[in-house]
Amino acid sequence: MKSVHSVRDACLLSILYAAASTAGARQQPAPPAQPGAPISTSSSAAPTPAQSSVPKIISTAKTRRRAAKFFLTATKEFEKSQFDAAMRDYNEAAELDPTNTNYQAASQVARSHAVTDAIQVAAKARMQGDSTAERAALQHALELDPNNVAATEHLHEMADDAVAAQPKSLYEQASNDLGAAPILRPTDIVHSFHLRSDRRQLLQSVFKTYGIEASIDQSVSGPSVKLDIDDATFAQARQAANMVTTTFTVPLDAHRVLIAKDTRENRLQYTRQELETIYLSGLTQTELTDIGNLARNVFFQGQQVAVEQSSNTLTVRAPSNALSAFNATLRQLLDGRSQVLLDVQLLQLGHSNRRNTGVIPPQQITAFNVYAEEQAILNGNQALVQQIISSGLAAPGDTLAILGILIASGQVSSSLFQNGIALFGGGITQSALSPGPATINLSLNSSDSRELDHVQLRLGDGEEGTMKSGLRYPITTSSFSNLGKSGLNIPGLNTAGNSSSLSSLLSSLSGAETNIPQIEYQDLGLTFKATPRVIRSGEVALTMDLKITALAGSSLNGVPVINNRSYSGVVTLKDGSGVVVVSQVDKEESRALTGVPGLTEIPGLNNLTGKDTQRNYASLLIIITPHVIRGTQAAGHSPMMRVERGRQSQ
Repeated sequence: MKSVHSVRDACLLSILYAAASTAGARQQPAPPAQPGAPISTSSSAAPTPAQSSVPKIISTAKTRRRAAKFFLTATKEFEKSQFDAAMRDYNEAAELDPTNTNYQAASQVARSHAVTDAIQVAAKARMQGDSTAERAALQHALELDPNNVAATEHLHEMADDAVAAQPKSLYEQASNDLGAAPILRPTDIVHSFHLRSDRRQLLQSVFKTYGIEASIDQSVSGPSVKLDIDDATFAQARQAANMVTTTFTVPLDAHRVLIAKDTRENRLQYTRQELETIYLSGLTQTELTDIGNLARNVFFQGQQVAVEQSSNTLTVRAPSNALSAFNATLRQLLDGRSQVLLDVQLLQLGHSNRRNTGVIPPQQITAFNVYAEEQAILNGNQALVQQIISSGLAAPGDTLAILGILIASGQVSSSLFQNGIALFGGGITQSALSPGPATINLSLNSSDSRELDHVQLRLGDGEEGTMKSGLRYPITTSSFSNLGKSGLNIPGLNTAGNSSSLSSLLSSLSGAETNIPQIEYQDLGLTFKATPRVIRSGEVALTMDLKITALAGSSLNGVPVINNRSYSGVVTLKDGSGVVVVSQVDKEESRALTGVPGLTEIPGLNNLTGKDTQRNYASLLIIITPHVIRGTQAAGHSPMMRVERGRQSQ
């Protein structure tokens, strides 16, 4: 018999030998190059001293262009998660242009991703129970990176599984058993009975016919009974005899039985009881309580059943046939729970566009008297006017020259002269029109946002899972204030001190009110709850509860208003097929025109005036792909299991 370590080492050596053989085959020397063909060196292994004399590629403009093409092709393959092909093309680029270190670095990155992808494929195959695919994926990972720790750990797990699957020796299988219940060994014959006699005599005659010695309890009594049965086996004859005499049979060994009257007290007294502790790790307290009620009310009525919540165990003292039936039912209940991997993808797309173009004409025109405006400026700046006249820059009566010097020097400013004026009239009644400023707009502001949340939930059949995406926003729900007249009570400060600054601080705080806010955190964003159930057709019935919470942008008494959108429903999905279960689109568009009333509304001219257009577009998609990674329920109806009270297993 092989030991545990020898089996495990054999499994490890077989996988490592296959990986080493493949790696060695890939490192065989290449055939002689054809005349004119470029000479390339392998980048998978470091060159040895014997290989240092091999001539390297001399990079030329042509080889560098070819290397760049290979690099671009490998980058596209890398984006498509084709890491093996990307690694080969990166190696080609590195061989063609050894001077570019980026090619070799990109090859190492692609190799790392390829190893990680192979390990993930092996883990998925392990969950699905496909050892062949797991072995192939791990061999490929070791070919790429023979020193990878994760691949080595997966190999140890495969070796442990192989050791656990090995058949145990006879003494190991029976080491934890106290001994099986006795089984009767009657003669294998068929016999007919036509008896009418005392109950005790009838039972002894039937069991003696098949080589079984019967011990009759004193409780077996009553009038004579009649038994007529033809060509009956031992099981059929025993069942018929027990029915007509209202008795039950308890095996003592292979050739002896005890027969007593079929009463509750006799069954509790004579039936062989077995003690069994069932470990139910991983169950909740509610599930453990339900299983305990099932054992008490259905299988072990009147028997001793003890449930230990702290250790998750169920201890039962009952007959062997009842224990066998309960274990079979419990095995189907626990092993029959499927597991579903929900692949949830949240896609959020946002687009904002604002365009402001056109000419905004003057919105107002100011009319004023020129003479009155001149006199107002001159009267308000008499000191400056006297300096201009005394310096000889202008004559005393030349008001226009004096006014021009004041405005040109910057000492006097007037909004009426900034945008130009139009004169009309003459003399003292001469007036002017001053238009407002005109604006030319030519601006564009466009923004796009894309966000992807990829979450995987592994749930059991009927288990609820919750996913939250967003933030927690603090909201002040209430506040408590100190309205007493005593004010603050600060030890060491309320009493009189030597420092005047402490006294002033106490006086400033004595009239202050202390507000203590009560904060409640509200979940903003997306809250998604899902409960998968695997039906017999292989599809997944998904119960969903979706809630989207956001701030409304306004508040009521200082408390922000929250918008809620919720959805609840059930959808049936196929295994491995992605379906958009939620789609939300928010669209907003606004347009503003600025110009002269009437003129701006004329078709054709409205494109020349100011036009401000805003467009906002946001969409939310939730894509769910269920994967049944453990499906233990077979199609069709489960086989019926008959449990007869009081019947012993043969």
